[in-house]
Amino acid sequence: MALRREVLLLLALALLVSCGAAATDILYRVPEEQPPNTLIGSLAADQGLPDTGHLYKLEVGFPFLRVDGKTGDIYTTDIPIDREMLRDCRNLFDGDKCFLEFEVSITDMVKGLGLGPRLIEGRIEVLDINDNTPQFSSPILTLSIPENTHIGALFSIPVATDKDSGTNGVAEYSLNTGPDADQLFSLQVAVDIDEKLPQLVVMGNLDREKKDSYDLNIRVVDGGKPPRVSSALLRVTVTDQNDNAPKFERSHYEAELPENSPPGHSVLQVRANDADTGINGEIEYSLPQASETVHRLLRIDRSTGILYVKGQVDREEDSFLKFFVVARDRGPNSKSSKVVVTINVRDQNDNKPAIEIRGIGLVTHQDGVANISEDMPIGTPVALVQVSDLDEGENAVVTCVVAGDVPFQLRPAGESGNDRKRKYFLQTTTLLDYERVKDYRIEIVAVDSGNPALSSTNSLKVQVTDMNDNTPIFSPTMLEVDFPEGNQAGDKVLEVVATDADSGTNAELAYSIVELAAQRLFEINSNSGEVRVKNLLDREDTERYEFRVAAADKGVPSKTGTATVVINVLDRNDNDPKFMLSGYSFSVNENMAPLNPVGVVTVTDADKGENARVKLYVEPDNGKFVIQNGTGTILSSISFDREKESMYTFRLKAVDAGDPPRSSYVGVTINVLDENDNAPYVTKPANSSYKYLAPVTTVDTRVEVVEAEDMDSGPNAELHYSITGGNPYNLFQISSTTGEIKLAEELTPKHHGLHRLVVKVNDKGKPARHTTALVHIFVNATLGNVTLIESLVGHSLYTPLDRDIAGDPNYAHAQRSNILYGSLAGVAGVILVIVAVVVIRHRLQKDTKSGYQAGKKESKDLYAPKQGPKNGKGKKSKKGKAPKPAKPLEEDEEASLQKGLKFNLINDTVNDSPRIHLPLNYPPGSPDLGRHYRSNSPLPSIQLQPQSPSASKKHQAVQDLPATNTFVGTGDNNSTGSDQYSDYSYKANPPKYSSSSSSSKQVGDYAHTAMYNRDIMWTNRVW
Repeated sequence: MALRREVLLLLALALLVSCGAAATDILYRVPEEQPPNTLIGSLAADQGLPDTGHLYKLEVGFPFLRVDGKTGDIYTTDIPIDREMLRDCRNLFDGDKCFLEFEVSITDMVKGLGLGPRLIEGRIEVLDINDNTPQFSSPILTLSIPENTHIGALFSIPVATDKDSGTNGVAEYSLNTGPDADQLFSLQVAVDIDEKLPQLVVMGNLDREKKDSYDLNIRVVDGGKPPRVSSALLRVTVTDQNDNAPKFERSHYEAELPENSPPGHSVLQVRANDADTGINGEIEYSLPQASETVHRLLRIDRSTGILYVKGQVDREEDSFLKFFVVARDRGPNSKSSKVVVTINVRDQNDNKPAIEIRGIGLVTHQDGVANISEDMPIGTPVALVQVSDLDEGENAVVTCVVAGDVPFQLRPAGESGNDRKRKYFLQTTTLLDYERVKDYRIEIVAVDSGNPALSSTNSLKVQVTDMNDNTPIFSPTMLEVDFPEGNQAGDKVLEVVATDADSGTNAELAYSIVELAAQRLFEINSNSGEVRVKNLLDREDTERYEFRVAAADKGVPSKTGTATVVINVLDRNDNDPKFMLSGYSFSVNENMAPLNPVGVVTVTDADKGENARVKLYVEPDNGKFVIQNGTGTILSSISFDREKESMYTFRLKAVDAGDPPRSSYVGVTINVLDENDNAPYVTKPANSSYKYLAPVTTVDTRVEVVEAEDMDSGPNAELHYSITGGNPYNLFQISSTTGEIKLAEELTPKHHGLHRLVVKVNDKGKPARHTTALVHIFVNATLGNVTLIESLVGHSLYTPLDRDIAGDPNYAHAQRSNILYGSLAGVAGVILVIVAVVVIRHRLQKDTKSGYQAGKKESKDLYAPKQGPKNGKGKKSKKGKAPKPAKPLEEDEEASLQKGLKFNLINDTVNDSPRIHLPLNYPPGSPDLGRHYRSNSPLPSIQLQPQSPSASKKHQAVQDLPATNTFVGTGDNNSTGSDQYSDYSYKANPPKYSSSSSSSKQVGDYAHTAMYNRDIMWTNRVW
């Protein structure tokens, strides 16, 4: 490298080109912060440049400027020009101008490139506008003033700063003292080097013991239109006496600092003196109002006032520093003063010249290569070379040459007085011959004038092109290749090759992909034709890509040939099997037979071939479920019983046949749907229990609640309650939903006794299932003889359900029997009277004839009843052998028995009872209810014979008994019932009377009634 640099320096000296130039004339002015598309100036109109047939192109000035290609009009862009933010305008002194440089090339489109473009350079002076408000360093400013300070003393107030300049900068200060300090303070503004310095003037005597502080308001206004204003609180603290403030030896300090000075290098020393003695005369130095840049680069010794280098000093970034140094004494009421310090950074030759080579006009560069046709005339520019040096003075004076024996030279591109930045056209010096030299490597050397000198090089490849008359050709015109998916970005897919019959640059091909969509996935090396993939290919996304590639030669004009590329993406096992759902839930009916389908799952694999062949497994494999591969059908190996297990969960594993295989899982839930396979069951009340109900119970009183459950669910477990038997008087009603039984009608004496309600509880399944419950309700005024009630309830359990048990079965019978007996007694009385009269007359006649026969009893036969009662219609009863009548009870015996039993016969109207449609066919071996209750009933059987002279009296006596412990019993065998129910009567003993069937179904017809000694009589109707 050292040898190469020496050679380049020798070439530079041999081919030295002067870089002097005159100042430019083009200057525009524009205020900052202008909106987009604001016209700054027109090169064609303002400078007398052509406005037709030429192409204007902005070379320098982007992004703040744009140029109209036809007219040369210069406009602002969307990026505003902010004077305070431009790099070259940040550290300007007040009054310095801010410039934005621009360059525009003009190409004659009529005469072609042979004459070369013309480069126009100019500057735009950016005028300041009042877009910044002056600001104090702090919203609260403090100032300490000793008491007894003489009137007229001045104290410096911290200045305000404004980023704007000129008239838009700080214009004036004002002070608002308030009523308490109006006679004590005033404001004076001094001017020092075009800077306004506010000072507080003491106008009265200050006494710290009277008031030790004053709050004033200081206001600053800039000179803009309209002006901007801000203010700060100035807090004046009255301190003890400190007579003298420090005073600097100079009014302004200035020094020069070489750039790249090391940290710790001393720059200068500021000195201030204080006439006071002791601590009041000791001085400290500080940089309270210095900028961030000053604090970054410098530091000051607080005792000596020496400024030292703190950071890296680079003149190219900060060419000067201007700031205040404050000297403050250490007295209890310290006083201070400040002085301006200016430091100019002296340049060191620490920057090499920079060479920038770029296209000019219509000549563009790509990858450091410029193409020029062999038929171009001498002096055709192929590039714009800009040489610059960040240093200044002699260090920035640059000499630039073209090294080597090449037919190119540098020509100044324009007149410029800037020695630090110069521009040249790189143009041809002779005609180019493609057949002799096809391309040139041009190396440009730049050397500055520093000591020691610094140099740099840059190069450009110029390709000479011949006339282009052949189109590149691909062979074959369709290229097809297989490429596996799962690739890495940048993998090579294929290489396309095209040929061109031309030579030189006309045969140099640049490959590209035609379709924009394909460019996002593939890239092609423009030189080699090597096609590489930019992204990961996924066969499952796209299995085949087809696009065109183009080969364009570098001729002018260029010619292009195309070919079709087909890429078949080969599959890799890069996809897990995927179930269609993230989880499956199936519902099955319980009691379903094993090996029936439960559900079907669908699994897919985005891969292809063996990689997509999937097998399914059940996990855990407990034998309850199996799955069919191919169909995805889940089969059950068990029969389901929802009441035992209502839900099954397991996982399905899907494994593909790839290498290595990939798998995935999915959760499956089997919900067992309920079937109505369970009948309801009653939990309350028990069939053998009973509920006591007083006769005075009011209507709508809650009597009992039937509670039932169903092991099924849903509608199969929704229960409906109804009374299907034992309620012939509609005394009770039940809630169909809650099972609550209430009293629906008022109770009367005929309702006294045991009521057996047959309650049907059915669910809402299809078909519905039901169960039957017995609800026993004992209606009586008191509840005394529990044993009797329990025996009645026990008897009820063996009574067919189609027989109503509802109160006293003999109440109506007794009433009708009394009427019948009365009628019969009346008839008998009449007959007896007639018979007596006849007998007496006969006796009288006989006595007359034969006389009285002693010892002969006639009364028994006289009063014996007939063998069968006649029905209401007068039909004859069937002849049958009548049983012997039971021995009649004596009247006192009947009374004592009734008194011991203490029960009343309750009226029962047979015709009021509905019939219960339940089968009463009992299988062989069923217990004989008559014997059961004959052996278990503690009550004796009461038999009232129709001819008994005490029958009516007995009934009257029973009904006169008190209500306590009353119950229904059978007093005789004269109970009547409808003969349509006689088939369901028990016939344990032969009937006492035999009655003929009557089509009119008279209530007075006798039913076949079972009769037992010491037993209770039941009928198929109401008991």
